[in-house]
This record gives sequence, C-alpha cells and structure tokens, in this order.
Amino acid sequence: MTPITEVEGRRLALSNLEKVLYPATGFTKGEVLHYYATTAEVLLPHLRDRPVSFLRYPDGPDGQVFFTKNVPPGTPEWVTTAEVPRVEGPARMVFVQDLASLMWAANLVTEFHTPQWVIDAPGEADRLVFDLDPGSPATVVECCEVALWLRERLAADGIEAYAKTSGSKGLHLAATIRPASSERATEYAKDLAVEAEKALPRLAIHRMTKSLRPGKVFVDWSQNAARKTTATPYTLRARREPTVSAPVTWDEVESCRSPESLTFTAPDLAPRLQDHGDLLAPLLDTDGAGTLP
Repeated sequence: MTPITEVEGRRLALSNLEKVLYPATGFTKGEVLHYYATTAEVLLPHLRDRPVSFLRYPDGPDGQVFFTKNVPPGTPEWVTTAEVPRVEGPARMVFVQDLASLMWAANLVTEFHTPQWVIDAPGEADRLVFDLDPGSPATVVECCEVALWLRERLAADGIEAYAKTSGSKGLHLAATIRPASSERATEYAKDLAVEAEKALPRLAIHRMTKSLRPGKVFVDWSQNAARKTTATPYTLRARREPTVSAPVTWDEVESCRSPESLTFTAPDLAPRLQDHGDLLAPLLDTDGAGTLP
C-alpha cells in the first residue's frame, strides 16, 4: 500500500520507497526523498519562480531517462503551474514553490533544471552561467583552472562568480546580473568563452565540436539562451551514485588536484551545509548583481 504523507497540509502518496535507484551504492527512493526534505531550505530559493524542466529517471540511471517540460499527468491542482513562452509555442510548466511541491516532484524521481530567468520576466536573464565540460582525459581539475581564469575575467567587468559541481564530470559558474535580454547574456558569455580559448589555448575551447574537445574544457556559453536550462543547485543527478550539483568554495576550486576532491553525494551535503550554509546564497541577493558591459 502506498503510504500517504502530509506535507505542509498537503496529502502526498509517496511510492516505492525501498526501490534502489542508485545501484552502485544501494541508495533508495526513500533516501532520495529524505535528501530533498533535508535540503529544501537551501534548494527551494534557487527553484522559486523559475519553470522547472524535469529530467526523469524513475527506474534509476540505467533505466529510461527522459525530459518532461509540460505539466505531468496527475499533477495535483495545488502545485503551481503557469503558461511559459517557448519557441514552439506557449506551454504550461511546473513551478516548485514550496516543500509540498518539492516532495511531490521528488517522488517522480527527477533532476531539476531551470532557466536563467524568472516567470515575471521570461527571456530577461538575471543570471549568467558557464558550464565547464571536460573532454577526456581532462577532468574537473582542468575545469577548475578555466574557472579561476573566468572568475578573474568576470571580476574585471564587476561580475562576481560562484562555483558548483555539475554533479557529473564538470563545473558550473553562476553570477547574478542586472536583467538583460537572454540574447545579450548569451553574446557576452560567448565572447568570454572565446577569450578563454585565446588565453588558455591548450586548455579551453568555446566550440562544441566533439573532435576538438579531447583533453580540453568546453566552455559552454549557450546555456544562457532563453530556451536552455541548467541543473539547479543541490539537485541529485542521474548517475551511478547519488551525486549532487553541489556549491563549492573558491578555496576548494583552487586546491583541486583530483576529481574525487570535488565529487559530492547526497550524504555529504548535510555536513557541508552545517559548515558552509548555502554557498550560493549571494546569487539570491540582487543588490550584488553585476551589469553586463
């Protein structure tokens, strides 16, 4: 029998709690739900008012993995939804605004992906992102070298960047900016990616062409486009282990000498939050927003 749980006055049916979703560690669906319940305080502010694209993996990473952008069938009426403009025409999408909605969405078994704008101003970027993706044999160690260059370059333009692991192989940089069109943010990010390639020719590349990427870090600037999304801070990823897109300090980036030093799984997050709080909290403070030149 599916247990019914009450969360903030909402009744939720949470299913298959003993199901193993991460075979490498035996991490279960119940543990996934516990992870989201205990990180909700820091996760929800990064989700709020942003339409969520779900990357679902209900049978674990070895099963079917698929994106869901439209409101899933059976979504409770109390979950916030809104019409969102998209290239192929407007669509109704989910907004995870509270703990009950988060636990309902987590029960679907999903990664959370969000755009760089909020629903009140679709297509007006309030965040700038860089997805640093290493081509083997490069790893997150090389991503850290590129991240440090980008941090200094952004600072020269009055933009303060923060880092998080992708939860996969790479590293993400994010910064809060004063609202600018997604087109302008994308153009600026591409310009910096090109500069990075020129400054670090043996390390960085701004083009997606796979044949050019072995041993280098692809500085993916394209996720600033209005239609694109990036893994939300603190989301679990559909990997063999329950890895997390985890905020990291710049000291950790500077001292990174092996991929293991910047690999974090769900059990790692509670002590990190106790020690650091939300390292990406400054992204929520518009007073510190930079202005694109």
